[in-house]
Amino acid sequence: MSDLQVRRVRFDFSGADVPFNWNPERPAFAVQCNLVSFFAPGFEKFIVDATREAIPLMPNPADAEEADLYLRQEAQHSAAHRSHIRALVRRWPGLQETVDEVIASYDQLTATKSLEWRLAYPAIVEATFTPYFKVFLDHEDKLFRPGDERVSSLFIWHFVEEMEHRSSALVVYNAVHNDYRYRAKTIPSVVKHLNEIMRIVIRGFKAHVPAEDGGDIAALLPEGVSFKTIRESRQVAKRLQEPGQATYDGVPKRELVAMIVGLVRSQGPRFDPADERLPVLAERWFERYDEDPNSAARWYSVGRSGSTR
Repeated sequence: MSDLQVRRVRFDFSGADVPFNWNPERPAFAVQCNLVSFFAPGFEKFIVDATREAIPLMPNPADAEEADLYLRQEAQHSAAHRSHIRALVRRWPGLQETVDEVIASYDQLTATKSLEWRLAYPAIVEATFTPYFKVFLDHEDKLFRPGDERVSSLFIWHFVEEMEHRSSALVVYNAVHNDYRYRAKTIPSVVKHLNEIMRIVIRGFKAHVPAEDGGDIAALLPEGVSFKTIRESRQVAKRLQEPGQATYDGVPKRELVAMIVGLVRSQGPRFDPADERLPVLAERWFERYDEDPNSAARWYSVGRSGSTR
């Protein structure tokens, strides 16, 4: 029996004061998380559509149950990020073009790619989330706490639940098409599409959000995954950021090395996300949610302090 829990958290983004740069102390990290918001509705709709198609093909009822809870969690993530996006679009209407373009790109994959490919895509991507997001959650005092609490709470909730269902995408893939070689061959085309999405979103941020509101910060993010784009973004970072504002400033090098090693390992044939260590904050988040579900939407002001440090 799956232990995933579907939590319907409602974040209040109804006001007109939701900032684009929601954590001025770590502007690159703030915009990096905004990229996740614009990525999420298209990606998670893509996951839901593929998983629904896959469930009738699963001979094991336990796998089908896991898949159903997984897609329902992803649907909740999509709804929450849409509310964040609507708040940003109210202030910068041109951003609607950006989210529409992202969704259209994922819809094109759904219309043209095989089910095996569409199941391999999230299995590849979601395997990276635990080593990647663990660093964020282990350093919430720097990355989330100083920022706008509404936005911080949204991303803490999302990243924690991604760790809760960290194995689900692989379970779904293996239940329908258990072929590591095919999944490995799919990695280049998945990375190519992710690069396309990153370019869409970052260019949209630059085009539609004025520099005085933080649009220039989008230049800190690489427009794709390559040594060239990462080098270019680091050069921009030296010009736009003050000392101490870099995303990973203050994070021990050993943790960054562990993250990089984890990202590489995540694509190996024997890698199982279920074996990954969870950050302390994730465990505390689940405990607090069970005690008071209202704490999810206002992590730092409702109930006990969320700090793990």
